[in-house]
Amino acid sequence: MPALDVSLAHQLAGGHLSALTVSLWFVLACLLSVAGGAVAGMALAGKDLGNSLAAAMGAMFGPIATAPAILCGLILLAVL
Repeated sequence: MPALDVSLAHQLAGGHLSALTVSLWFVLACLLSVAGGAVAGMALAGKDLGNSLAAAMGAMFGPIATAPAILCGLILLAVL
């Protein structure tokens, strides 16, 4: 099992795109967009809606815009 971890880390750091690395990058980017959406929602509408509602709405709407962009970027990287 440690050989798999070293190989996966080498693939991620080396820029090799396989189904596993693409899915890992996609999940990581989606998680970061959820966090970014929550922070942006709190910053923009925290006073009006309350921080918890604004964070929940930002966390829902953050990945809607970023998921297609992430997939397009990964496809572009695979082609180049």
